Amino acid sequence: MGKFGLQDLVATVAGLATLLAPLIWASGAAGVKQPLIVLGALLAVSGLYGLLGAAGAASWASTAFAVLIFLSPWAFEFTSSASAAWTAWIAGGVAAIVGLWAVLQTRSTPANA
Repeated sequence: MGKFGLQDLVATVAGLATLLAPLIWASGAAGVKQPLIVLGALLAVSGLYGLLGAAGAASWASTAFAVLIFLSPWAFEFTSSASAAWTAWIAGGVAAIVGLWAVLQTRSTPANA
């Protein structure tokens, strides 16, 4: 995908949005703050790791964190908080789809190309 992949930028932005959500627009919900901040920070850091061109499984890690963010409203039972749940579903869903797309594109590229 090159040095600066779209999936890494999307992961970083989605992670920052998830990280900031409980501090800005989803502040009233109980039990929302810790999971969104921790998972958002992990997604943002893994996206930055990929943006910096580091070798390794950055795309897989970003995709895994995005899926965890998507599942977090059910796992941490904050589906009743609309702003927090929708933030997790949208940010996690978009980052997971773009991450899976990038992983599949990387796997389908010939080794000598």
